[in-house]
Amino acid sequence: MTSQEREKVVAGSQRVVIKVGSSVLTGRQGLDLGIVNRLCDEVSMLKEEGRQVVIVSSGAIASGIRKVGLTEGPKTIPQKQAAAAVGQGSLIQAYEDAFGHYNLKVAQILLTSDDLTNRRRYLNARHTLQTLLDWGIIPVVNENDTVVVEEIKFGDNDNLSVLIAQLTDADLLIILTDMDGLYDCDPRQNEDATVIPLVRSIDRKVEACASDRPGTFGTGGMTSKLLAAKKVTVTGVPMIIGNGRKRYILKRIFDGEEVGTLFLPAKRRLSGKKQWIAHTLKPHGDLLLDHGASEALRHRGKSLLPTGIKGVRGEFGVGAPVRCLSIEGEEIGIGLVNYSAAEIEKIKGVRSYMIEEILGYKHSDEVIHRDNFVLRETIESDAGSPGA
Repeated sequence: MTSQEREKVVAGSQRVVIKVGSSVLTGRQGLDLGIVNRLCDEVSMLKEEGRQVVIVSSGAIASGIRKVGLTEGPKTIPQKQAAAAVGQGSLIQAYEDAFGHYNLKVAQILLTSDDLTNRRRYLNARHTLQTLLDWGIIPVVNENDTVVVEEIKFGDNDNLSVLIAQLTDADLLIILTDMDGLYDCDPRQNEDATVIPLVRSIDRKVEACASDRPGTFGTGGMTSKLLAAKKVTVTGVPMIIGNGRKRYILKRIFDGEEVGTLFLPAKRRLSGKKQWIAHTLKPHGDLLLDHGASEALRHRGKSLLPTGIKGVRGEFGVGAPVRCLSIEGEEIGIGLVNYSAAEIEKIKGVRSYMIEEILGYKHSDEVIHRDNFVLRETIESDAGSPGA
């Protein structure tokens, strides 16, 4: 069924996010313009077929290294930021020149996770991307390395590509790297390693196949790509890992050839808001729940009421994302609170009708409404095994 499943996935993919890693775009001398030109040629073919494409591109730091003439990669955050500042212009110019041969226009979008954790800015970014796609323009997205610090990093561009796929309601995410796909073991250590063509779901056996080792200029290895696959497939979006250094890789993928590794999507699809809560937000604190509240959230789809809260950890305000933990400390899920940490501390363990008596006002009967809550089991759903 592998070929039929592939054909079904690519045939229905009108909006595609393509993440191109540093291992594809760069060599020891920096940005590889030959690779950039070839990939743009293949993307232009997708555009001719009527598909919309968003590119998530690494390569700014590597491009900067070459322009500055550094003999090794930058080590400190200021050095990386400076290299990105030098290289980002060259990177987007390379795309603009390459796509210009096909009369295609590009738009540069630089983001930090701060831009997407704020709901209003998240929606603004979504509307901008939608407008660009409606205009037939190819957005080229990258993390804003010139200003980013550890607290607001996406982690790597694999994770950023997942967020962009969710942001744009993409039909398919393609991650191009220097590997032919997910192998059953590390091919750099075992010459008998073979590519797994199809992963129906990601379990520990699949995770054991991945390596953490990134390329020369990259930040994420195959483990990072598996994490990206887990996040994007749970939202109902399939993902393919392919070798971006091989000619016509995109054409072969859209011809339905069995190249790379296809990760099938989960059957359930989170709403756009719940995708944002689950995969974009970083928890600001914890709520410790009693057994009854834990069961109500897990199995009955209920909202969280103050009577089920046993404890509060951290300082956070109204609307902040927080983790809900069982009395044993197991994570149940993440949600947006209707009250601050200080307010919840005062009303924990009481009935909802007592909130106004204690606080002098009442925002809501619920501390977390079920529409603003995502179960951990849902985020990590459908653990199974790979299949051909």
